[in-house]
Amino acid sequence: MENNTARNRLDDMLERYGEVCTQKVAAQLLSVVPRTIHRMLEEGRLQYFCVDSIDWETWSDQYGDPRGRALRHEAWYHYVVEELVPRIYEINTLSNGGKVASGILTTGCSMGGMHAANFFFRRPDLFDGCISLSGVFNSRMFFGDYMDDIIYNNAPEVYLRNLANDHPYVDLYNRSYIVLCCGQGAWEDEMIASSKEMKRILEEKGIHAWIDFWGYDVNHDWPWWQKQLPYFLEKIV
Repeated sequence: MENNTARNRLDDMLERYGEVCTQKVAAQLLSVVPRTIHRMLEEGRLQYFCVDSIDWETWSDQYGDPRGRALRHEAWYHYVVEELVPRIYEINTLSNGGKVASGILTTGCSMGGMHAANFFFRRPDLFDGCISLSGVFNSRMFFGDYMDDIIYNNAPEVYLRNLANDHPYVDLYNRSYIVLCCGQGAWEDEMIASSKEMKRILEEKGIHAWIDFWGYDVNHDWPWWQKQLPYFLEKIV
């Protein structure tokens, strides 16, 4: 009974798209229906899971206590990697007759794009790539000048800048798919600047990544993310 209750609690945090898949699992760190990838789901090339976030209690709660917000985010992070990810693999294996997909890509747009990159860069041993759309990769927009150990560990711009060039993660990164994309239209200024800084850092570390800047008519908005996600997934899956 306890195991069933725990599984039901985990499943409440997940939305699954695609019944069978032995190629790739994608986990979106924002619960939004990916309506533009139906063909890949129907072909069994992809199984897609959307994960609920708690950003209103953490990154977006700009009037809350910053340490409390950081602790709440870190609890969610550990919940995802320690409980939800094993459940995703369990669901995937059961739906594939005992076979497991080759790995998990993290995906997301806007705030979800930041989470997708952060989860991957923190745990390249657990995830084998990311597609981050219109993400910002530092904490300044949400926490201002506040910094502590938890915020440091969730700001890829910051911790990657200090990563040793011979760190074992560099090899794992280079065996993975890394896509950071943003437009150059309305509401993308902070994302452009952050993506450019990530490009500089990754190149300095010898980490291979596809940093893609779309046109000046490409805004920070859903219609463009619905085009970008299948575009990159088709290149990877």
